[in-house]
Amino acid sequence: MELFEYLDMIEEKLKSSFDIKRNYPINDFQYDIFAEYHLRNEKYVLLKKAVVYAFENNEYCLIKHCENLSMNFLKKIIDVLTESIELIVKPGSEHMSSTITLVLVTDNIVNENSDEIIKTIKRFNYNKGFAFGFKGWADIRLILVSLNEGLIAANKKGKEVSEVYNL
Repeated sequence: MELFEYLDMIEEKLKSSFDIKRNYPINDFQYDIFAEYHLRNEKYVLLKKAVVYAFENNEYCLIKHCENLSMNFLKKIIDVLTESIELIVKPGSEHMSSTITLVLVTDNIVNENSDEIIKTIKRFNYNKGFAFGFKGWADIRLILVSLNEGLIAANKKGKEVSEVYNL
């Protein structure tokens, strides 16, 4: 499968629920697709202006293509993403949770470090609380998709949605 076919397929799946932007920059990285979904729930009494409580759940999807994935690039993009959490997530008093899904799309995964790369992706875990959890938290899902081999690898959180990004 070609990259543009894959990106169009994912955009088609996400467009009914997500706001999608192509070629979106975050901290010196250009992501092929940036998609965001915001859900707000509130409880009110008698009038909609008399809000008792409200909470927000957000989901962000970042898709980045790299021709040949190396261990150095994987570590670099994970570091950049974890450093830019607060640029993506805007925690406020009503923020409950945000989930960031990073999908790394590569043409070929077969190289001398492919087993190590897949193991690193499967073991990756990240959770950040804002203001001791009073302003919510953020989790990162990490998914690797190899176009030529049809391989998909994901961390524990990423397995929840890996079917969406499957070929």
